[in-house]
Formats: sequence, structure tokens, C-alpha cells
Amino acid sequence: MGKVTGFLEYQRLQEAAEAPEARVKHWKEFVLHLNNEEARQQGARCMDCGVPFCTSGCPVNNIIPDWNDLVYRQNWKQALAVLHSTNNFPEFTGRICPAPCEAACTLNINNDPVGIKSIEHAIIDRGWEQGWVLPAPPKAKTGKKVAVVGSGPAGLACAQQLARAGHDVTVFEKSDRVGGLLRYGIPDFKLEKWQIDRRMAQMEQEGVAFRPSTFVGRAEDAKALGISATVKTPEELQAEFDAIVISGGSETPRDLPVPGRELQGVHFAMDFLRQQNKVVAGDKLKDQIMATGKHVVVIGGGDTGSDCVGTSNRHGAASVTQFEVMPQPPASEDKPMVWPYWPLKLRTSSSHEEGVERDWAVSTKSFKGKNGKLAALVGCKVEWAKGENGQMKMVEVEGSEFEIPADLVLFAMGFVSPVKQVLEAFGVDRDPRGNARANTEDYRTNVDKVFAAGDVRRGQSLVVWAIREGRQCAASVDSFLMGATELPR
Repeated sequence: MGKVTGFLEYQRLQEAAEAPEARVKHWKEFVLHLNNEEARQQGARCMDCGVPFCTSGCPVNNIIPDWNDLVYRQNWKQALAVLHSTNNFPEFTGRICPAPCEAACTLNINNDPVGIKSIEHAIIDRGWEQGWVLPAPPKAKTGKKVAVVGSGPAGLACAQQLARAGHDVTVFEKSDRVGGLLRYGIPDFKLEKWQIDRRMAQMEQEGVAFRPSTFVGRAEDAKALGISATVKTPEELQAEFDAIVISGGSETPRDLPVPGRELQGVHFAMDFLRQQNKVVAGDKLKDQIMATGKHVVVIGGGDTGSDCVGTSNRHGAASVTQFEVMPQPPASEDKPMVWPYWPLKLRTSSSHEEGVERDWAVSTKSFKGKNGKLAALVGCKVEWAKGENGQMKMVEVEGSEFEIPADLVLFAMGFVSPVKQVLEAFGVDRDPRGNARANTEDYRTNVDKVFAAGDVRRGQSLVVWAIREGRQCAASVDSFLMGATELPR
């Protein structure tokens, strides 16, 4: 490494961010990437550890020590090349990835880990600023045609890799804009959508065609799902394309069927977030779900719940409360016990810093309302204990029932499966969880020339896992079409 003693000399630096009271007044990103000297110091902290667990901790296996060293030496252009060699979209992961690489950092055993994510953010932003990120069209075309169904990170990564291999790629997206949950699931204050548009422009120059507002499946299914879009049937795709990749998300949200569920004011988190993203994009919506002046309760303690908190604060909610059914995790993990794996510990997001009341081990029993409108949430405290079969079981704490005002409740409890109608239309087998059945060796389904990658195959997961699956699936598709492949996995 460039600075053998750097980890002893420099401390971890947090990226600068706009103050909470200022950033809640707008929808722009508020985190600034490190400057050259700050990034150089963070790169210097990377140890000559021998076995870079950060690389194995990263789902796309980023070659992290190499670009840390290159940034320390201020060789930014080469650092960008190394970063792009494993990750198609570091501007996405550099902003929204939870950074499992940092949990696996060797320095994390007894110190603060290297700020890997912040260095990645700085590299890609500098690359765009300097004009180093350019289209990479293929030198020759293969004459093969591939359809990619779904334009989230898995679909986009798969499409870009296949286009660079020389195939004619068309991406189909049921929504009116390309990006999947990157576009409509992640608030603009975490990822501004011009970041997606910029990559789309690059991909179009590489030969990728985008077909938004196109539902792949049956017309009756589109109608039942409330999707207003052009319908393309699986049979049409089978006839027109040499290979098909299904890369949609895991979009069926987990529900909470308790008394009062039907009251006006109880919504799924993604409906709330999607509408706001559309408004920020300039759309005019009727009856938008708003948190303004309301007592908001978010059920679910993960990233989606955090996004609901940040959005509610920007709406001007009267109060925001977030409940999690699991017990409160410890403030810090027992590193010798869990390193280099992802630790269970208390995490405070930027949205939490903007204002929220959080509570754990809380179960929702019912909702109360007046004239069909939500007015209150009834909950209780719970304990987790092993049942007779040895599995953990939730037990209500006697005498712990409570009631709080609630004008808006948002379910952010995760997703259970992809949209089954699409898989059924293709005749793709599903696993016990409802996901497309395909392995990670070749990503092929039981249907001829149909592949599956991303959340539609593995279930709800991270953007970085979706990019990994899209890249690996592209290599498998290329090998299927050409008999061999030079695309990296």
C-alpha cells in the first residue's frame, strides 16, 4: 500500500452533509463527496492486510484495495477504471449501498473501518466531472437480440453488459420512466434521478433501446394490476428475441391484516414514496398521499421505513413515529464474534436525524377511525421466546397495550415476492417463496431461452446484489447465445 502506516495516522472521515433543519426543506441530495485530500487520506487508511475481506464482503467483489491505493496516489482515472471493472453504476452504490464491504474491512476488527463507500462516491463523481465516463459501444455486432424485462439495477446492468458484447438489447419497463425502484422507490434526497437519466443516455449510445410504459404479460393481468401501458405478450417476445431476461423487482409488499386495515389513511410505503417521486419529477397527481400536518406512524424499521420518515418530515408532518417488531439491537456489535459478516446493531439514518420517535418490540393490534378515516393505532409491547418447536415466537407483554394518535400509517415491512402474473405468463417455475426458480450458475429458468436475475430471482435485496446478478446473468446469456463469453462475472 502507498502509506503503510496510514491507518495509524489518519482517522475515518464522514462525508459533509447539509444540516437537518435545512435539508428537510427540499428534495435534493445533501451529502457532499470527499475532496481530493480527504479521499487521499481515507485511501491511505487501507491496510496492507494480506487478505482483503472487503472484496469478498462486497457482492460485486469490488477490487477495493487497488482503487484505495490509486486514490492515495491521486491516480483518479485509473481508480475509476478499476471501479468500473466490477460495478456498472458506482454512482448508485456510492450513494445508497449500506456498505457491507466496510463491515468486512480488516481495520474494523478494532477500529473504524476505511471509508470505502465515501471513496467510491468521490471516484465516480470525479469521473463524471472530468468527462472520463464515456460510452463503450461494441466493436462488432453479433446479430443476436435480447429482451430485458424490468429496468431496475439488475436489468440495467445486464442490458449494458450484453450491449457491450455486441447484442441488440431492448429493455421493457411497465412504468412511464426507466429505473425501476431506483426511480420510484428511492427518494430524490438520497438519489437524484438525473443520475439514472445520465446512465440511460450512455447506454443508448452503446446500443440499448428502452421501451417504458410497456407491460410484459397478459392484457387481463395489466388491467387487474391497474397498469396503464402497452402490453407485450411473452409469445411476442419469444418470437422476436433470441433470449429473454426477467429482471423485475420483488414488488408484492407484506401486508398487516388487522382490524381497521380498511380505514382511509393506511397505505403501503411504496405507494407513498412512488407518488412523491413522481411529483418531484414534475407530474401532477390527484389525491396524493400527504403527511402534512398529520401524525404519521411508520411500521417497519428498515431502509424503506427510513425513507418514509424522511419524506414525511419534508411534507411537514405533525409527528413521525417508527415501530419495529424486533427487539432493539445493541448500540455496537461484538466484533470478534461477527466480523467480517454484516453485524446486527443499532443504525441511525440521515432521515432519523431529521426527527422521529423510534420504538422496538412493538406489534400493531388494530387501527381505530372515525367516519372511515384513520384516527389512532392500537399496539402493544412484545417479547421473543422459543416455542415448543424451538422457533422464536412473539408473545405480547401483559398490560402493555397502548393507543397513539395516527392520521397516516405506512407499511414498510418488506416485500414477499415478485409480481406473480409476469412469471405465470411466461410459465416460469417459482420457488416456495414465489421467486423465479433459477440458479446462480447460469440463471436459466425452466422455459427455453428465458433467464431470471435480481430480486425476481433472489427476493428482496440490495441494489449492489441486483447489479451483481445482472452482470452474472449477462455472462450466462452471452455464453448461451455465442457458445462462450468474455464478459466478467
